[in-house]
Amino acid sequence: MIFAARRGREAPTVLVLHGWRSRTEHMRAIIERLVAEGFRVVALDLPGHGASAGRRLNLALAVAAVRTTADWFGPFAAIVGHSFGGAVAVNAVAGSIGDIAPVEAKRLILVASPSSMPAIFEDFGSFLGLGAHTQLALAGEVQRVAGHPLETYVAADQLRGLAVPTLAIHAPDDKEVAFEEARRFEAAGPHVRLLRAPGMGHRRILANQSVTDAIADFTLAVPGWRGIEAG
Repeated sequence: MIFAARRGREAPTVLVLHGWRSRTEHMRAIIERLVAEGFRVVALDLPGHGASAGRRLNLALAVAAVRTTADWFGPFAAIVGHSFGGAVAVNAVAGSIGDIAPVEAKRLILVASPSSMPAIFEDFGSFLGLGAHTQLALAGEVQRVAGHPLETYVAADQLRGLAVPTLAIHAPDDKEVAFEEARRFEAAGPHVRLLRAPGMGHRRILANQSVTDAIADFTLAVPGWRGIEAG
């Protein structure tokens, strides 16, 4: 779904990614704020979500969808990802999935996003009561599908190797993705900034004006934007 700014195709493009069991509609406040600033916004419904086809989703499928979107509409001035969408954004830019080429973005904005895929799989296994052998088999399946061992999919570690300015926005009271994940992003290097959004939880954060303002301001700081706008 494309939301066109006044300058249309001439405007720098921002890719917006929703989270797990979500859809583009839930990112509307962020999309409208970016369009109001003159950006062209491409909002992607990930496979099996929203208006997109398919019945399943994993990190590899999501990154492949982002790569295809970049082939059509990239490079991106910024990628904004909420929750799982933030993890997808980092992995797409890092080029961590098999033979899928990295996606170019000048900035990353990670809203309530997890850092550690291994921790997510461990929590999931504990919730289901999986034994050690089954957990090991599950990790092996990740490597088969994604092309690398599960332990390599830690977004904070990936950010250390990227020279991409990053804004992590997270609520200390988030009950779905622990605030400690955002602290790990912040520790990745001076190119990562952490913005606390107290009281916003995991989903209310998407509609908060202070958050949408921060996302717009961070994206407007992309080198060359003001020159394009003035042209």
